[in-house]
Amino acid sequence: MNDLKSKTVDDWIAVAKGIPTQEELLEQLKKDTLVVTFNKLDGDERIMTCTKSLDVIPEESRPKTDKEPKVGTVTVWDTTAKGWRSFRYDRVTKVEGL
Repeated sequence: MNDLKSKTVDDWIAVAKGIPTQEELLEQLKKDTLVVTFNKLDGDERIMTCTKSLDVIPEESRPKTDKEPKVGTVTVWDTTAKGWRSFRYDRVTKVEGL
């Protein structure tokens, strides 16, 4: 019961959407390649295969600094486009493993 009280609004939203919390998503992306579905700012749905795993990102494209992204923004390596992309966590609708 105490576990329920410790959940934040963001935790409840993640549960309702059936997706990991932003913190959990970032941890999963560091280890794995995921398929993330989200709504772009213009309303279009986007499905992106992405990761933050250094095992997958080409050495020449790896981040040179530990710069923090804007709050609520997730920056990832798009494995299909072979480039860095970002999306708003609050617009994520689905997360799947490969």
